[in-house]
Amino acid sequence: MVEKSSITTILIVMLAAAFLGAAGCRTVPSASAPDDAVAAGIGETEADEDLKNLMMLSEALKLAQRSHVDEHSYRDLVYSAADLMLHSLDPHSAFLPPEPLESLVEETSGKFGGIGLSVESVGNGVRVMAPVADSPAAKAGIKAGDTIVAVDGQSLQGVSLNDAVKSMRGEAGTEVKVTVRRPSGEEVQVPIKRDEIKVTSVKGAEQLGDDLGYVRIVQFSKSVPSDFAKALAQFRRKKVKGLIVDLRNNPGGLLESAVGVAEQVLPQGSEIVSVRGRQSDGKPNKFTAGWCQGRDTGLPLAVLVNGASASASEVLAGALKDHHRAVLVGETTYGKASVQSVIPLKTNPDCAVRLTTAYYFTPSGHQIHGRGIEPDEKVAVDEAERQRIYRQQVARERGGGVNLSQIGDRQLERACEILRGGAQPEQGKE
Repeated sequence: MVEKSSITTILIVMLAAAFLGAAGCRTVPSASAPDDAVAAGIGETEADEDLKNLMMLSEALKLAQRSHVDEHSYRDLVYSAADLMLHSLDPHSAFLPPEPLESLVEETSGKFGGIGLSVESVGNGVRVMAPVADSPAAKAGIKAGDTIVAVDGQSLQGVSLNDAVKSMRGEAGTEVKVTVRRPSGEEVQVPIKRDEIKVTSVKGAEQLGDDLGYVRIVQFSKSVPSDFAKALAQFRRKKVKGLIVDLRNNPGGLLESAVGVAEQVLPQGSEIVSVRGRQSDGKPNKFTAGWCQGRDTGLPLAVLVNGASASASEVLAGALKDHHRAVLVGETTYGKASVQSVIPLKTNPDCAVRLTTAYYFTPSGHQIHGRGIEPDEKVAVDEAERQRIYRQQVARERGGGVNLSQIGDRQLERACEILRGGAQPEQGKE
């Protein structure tokens, strides 16, 4: 049997060869260098430093595995090291062992188990971007901006995003207790019964009076472009004079789905979003509106946004605003618009790395990440009003007998006023 220390030594030698080879490829003689040997020596020095750091990491892993008071497997230590390293880069990068990778696929398909939260990592836990509509978390009063600092009494301080999410997921019917820190600093423990989370992404397609249509996009799952196309066709048959698209509390989802909605209301060839990162060498990768059936570039649009509209919803809102295709009403969006690429590992295809590789930019060149999208018409609401509107929206969509026009939603009312007052987008018919 080969000892683990021997395996470690072999690994170091193999990686050393890789580093030296890579350094040789990267080495380029400078104009002032007397010959190639000097330049090669510089390359080797850099490789030596890389190898020294790699050996230090290997030694730390070996010491932890052999000497820590609790026993840990090499696999667990390596997984933890990889995840913490990636997480240190930004809150959205992470190591994905098999279970979280499966969960990511489930979530983007529109069905998963748990309490129904879209979250991002912060230093002392995970911050809620938005609760999934009609989910156990939403019913329990969890709000955008809350921070989950503990799950079942276990602190999330220093816990990776994947492990935090995993701790909140479980079989339907089981209970989990989450400790919530409100933006005010108040801390409460909230018991929540888990359930199967099914996300119907396009909801509430209906008319407001005889002249306006309304549709709410909850998040951008795979089915959104086709569902939106059906709603658009429905409103076209009824000859509405304007359409309100509600993106409030939409945490995002698939970029392709946001692009698929945008191209249905923008002229073919219009830029929707550009993606810029290190791998593009400064040249943006642009997404433009392709061919689609049933495109409507003349119907006046208003888009509702708030501080919990994030990611893909910001891409859609930014594109429609920049092309003067819609009037944005509400509050500044969340400002989370970075690209996370899921890259399977060649050494272990069951695992992957989720890495932030680029940022989204609107057609006018505005970086969304960290800044958000400003509405054209600002209508701020306080937290109590926001929660009341949300509860009434959910009750209406569940058949609770609440008329949308009777909700008392000032942001929605202002959008209706703008469309009915003849606020026409500058973009004409195709």
